[in-house]
Amino acid sequence: MTHRQIMEALSGLLLVLFVAMASSTIVSTALPRIIGALDGSQTQYTWVVTASLLTATASTPIWGKLADLYSKKLLVQISIVVFVLGSMVAGMSQTAGQLIAARAFQGLGMGGVQALVQIAIAAMIPPRERGRYNGYLGGVMAVATVGGPLLGGLIVDTSWLGWRWCFYIGVPIAVIALVVLQKTLNLAVIKRENVKVDYVGATLIALGVSTLLVWVSFVDSSFAWLSWQTYAMVGAGLAILALAVRVETRVAEPVVPIQIVKQPTTALSIIASLAVGMAMFGGSVFLGQYFQIGRGYSPTEAGLLTIPMMAGVLVSSTVAGRLISISGRIKPYLVAGTLILVGGFAGLSLLDHDTSLWYVGGAMALVGIGVGMTMQNLVLAVQNTVALKDIGAASSTVAFFRSLGGTIGVSVLGAVLAHRVTDNLTHELAAAGVPASGASASSTLNLSALPAAIQHLVRVAYGDATGHIFLISAAIAVVGVIAALLMKPTALRSTVDAVQPTEEPAGDSPGVARDGSRGRAEDLALTES
Repeated sequence: MTHRQIMEALSGLLLVLFVAMASSTIVSTALPRIIGALDGSQTQYTWVVTASLLTATASTPIWGKLADLYSKKLLVQISIVVFVLGSMVAGMSQTAGQLIAARAFQGLGMGGVQALVQIAIAAMIPPRERGRYNGYLGGVMAVATVGGPLLGGLIVDTSWLGWRWCFYIGVPIAVIALVVLQKTLNLAVIKRENVKVDYVGATLIALGVSTLLVWVSFVDSSFAWLSWQTYAMVGAGLAILALAVRVETRVAEPVVPIQIVKQPTTALSIIASLAVGMAMFGGSVFLGQYFQIGRGYSPTEAGLLTIPMMAGVLVSSTVAGRLISISGRIKPYLVAGTLILVGGFAGLSLLDHDTSLWYVGGAMALVGIGVGMTMQNLVLAVQNTVALKDIGAASSTVAFFRSLGGTIGVSVLGAVLAHRVTDNLTHELAAAGVPASGASASSTLNLSALPAAIQHLVRVAYGDATGHIFLISAAIAVVGVIAALLMKPTALRSTVDAVQPTEEPAGDSPGVARDGSRGRAEDLALTES
């Protein structure tokens, strides 16, 4: 494909990505106000985010496998429609429970968009050239993540709009994305016969992960760490995941291909993606809450205060992407990015309720730089090692584990934050001579309903507790550094498909030659389209 053809198709894909990312960032700063309006709790606050991440995680490998079998363009459009329907239902929610359910449905579409955009780009652009286009991806991510919180803050601060428009506003953008994709995205469809999608494996993975996340959300609050509930839920979750692994090793078309996961580069990228996902999602989700509840800023101001982190994402992803395309080397940037990410979270671990905003901004910028250098490039490292026929499964597998890490991170750090806030607030109330039962009254996050003196104590409790979860994020990000260091240095290939040696053993699906002949045919089809 010519550069012009790539840019025309990329415009629609980037618009799709913008819709999905903006939907999460718009909610990020508005969520404290939304949960307060729906009279929700800290646990429900966490699950509004976790629900969408969980369903996105569970559906990502299915979208990726379908992309290897059917039209990528049609699948992107279907995922957008699912996302739009979920957004509309979320906007009409009357309780926090309804909002959580709507966000879970919305996550199905988000998982499709996030996986399929990467897959479609991989089908158009060789790895060696893809770093240059990853700069555009970073730019869209930065615009969505900077503009989203600002827009979300403005919406909830505008009386004649209200928080429901945080969900409605993405609908017209999604419609425009559908129109643009219909006109610009043209990818060859390679049909395979006797195809089976592993719905059983996907269901088991989602069920096992969900069981463990539910346990994390309620342990130490509803029941003790060592209790029959813990033994039952953890045991059941691990047993289900063990069964899922067994299924994945036996089915013909697994959603998480074991043979791909076993490759060193893929395995290490998955480990790094887990760590980066846990650290990034788990940490950044609570920044909006820190600025609003811990520091007392409005949603709009909270959105403005997150700009340093998003500027770091924009600059680092653009610069690193171009340098990778020039040099053809990716490992140095992954190592540097994970190290910077650890440093950023270590800086944020020192936060309390009166930390200088200049210091907070500097630490957030480091986190943004680390994310920009690692997130897209971990997917690129995996795509460079697999043939075009497996690009969907490989890309979605990395995205799956990154989302899984984010889901676990949000759930675990949310539970830690809730526990820490309760302890801090109980201590502050006792010091002020207020009965400790007042801590439960303030857990609704609706501070306007509390006396001014209690509001101050709640802000102090939240502000001082937030640094603790960023310390945990820094520790998790260290795992990403280790994984990046262990990666084997590999030059990025200059072809869309990988040419496999003829002496490798057979074992691919029918009609696929190990000598790469199908990859060259696909290259020709893509060029003609």
